[in-house]
Amino acid sequence: MATPAHGAEGAPHYKHPYHLVDPSPWPLVGAFAAGALVLGIIFKAHYGITWLLILGLVGVLATMALWWRDVVKESQSGLYHTPVVRLGLRYGMMLFIASEVMFFVAFFWAYFHFALYPEHVLGAATAIWPPAGIKTFDPLHLPLLNTLILLLSGCTVTWAHHAIIHGDNKTAVKGLALTVLLGLLFTGVQAYEYATAPFNFVNGGIYPSTFFLATGFHGFHVIVGTIFLAVCLVRAMRGHFTPEKHFGFEAAAWYWHFVDVVWLFLFVSIYVLGVGEIYHH
Repeated sequence: MATPAHGAEGAPHYKHPYHLVDPSPWPLVGAFAAGALVLGIIFKAHYGITWLLILGLVGVLATMALWWRDVVKESQSGLYHTPVVRLGLRYGMMLFIASEVMFFVAFFWAYFHFALYPEHVLGAATAIWPPAGIKTFDPLHLPLLNTLILLLSGCTVTWAHHAIIHGDNKTAVKGLALTVLLGLLFTGVQAYEYATAPFNFVNGGIYPSTFFLATGFHGFHVIVGTIFLAVCLVRAMRGHFTPEKHFGFEAAAWYWHFVDVVWLFLFVSIYVLGVGEIYHH
């Protein structure tokens, strides 16, 4: 970052409103860690070797923690995140969420391709979806419970946002804490659902493949969003957010609402419209 000039009173100021970041090792370290993680997955799947997978995973997590630590410090300095920079961050988050939307479009495309034209996959003119022999979850049981949990979490994160805007940090902490707990509860319910599923991913056919890919990647996003909100909870407890500057929280809230909306589409498409012979626990 360019060295700031100093005004008459000694306060630093810049000749432009942009943030030129300091040289950082984390992009390079993160790239090597991600490469090790991908290779580790391949080695684990084909040869049973686990050490590279563990090394890559630890490297990625450490890079995330240390890189984001630096970003939080930049946001708290009061010098770098100018209005222009915050606007750029907003555009960046919007584009990131748009890319995530297209990511899930691929899974929905695959699911509806097989659901609407099962004869292309099953090779029979009388083929049905879900395929014969597949028992699906009762949409009014665990899936409905998880839907209510996520919808409630959307309310609590909005409550926390409203509190931050009005300078009520204590209420914001309560709202964020509830949101994180609800995110953990959702993950727990989905883990139980997977553990009791009447079909499996490995040799269950096309229906389990599309089901676990779509709902599993959404579950991964819930875990990421929960971590995102947990970091915001710690920051709120330390008084990092003000009514004027709280984009770190806004980005987490946008991401969480995106996760909510995707789940509603999954619930309707896979659990409700795709219901077949119901599996009873």
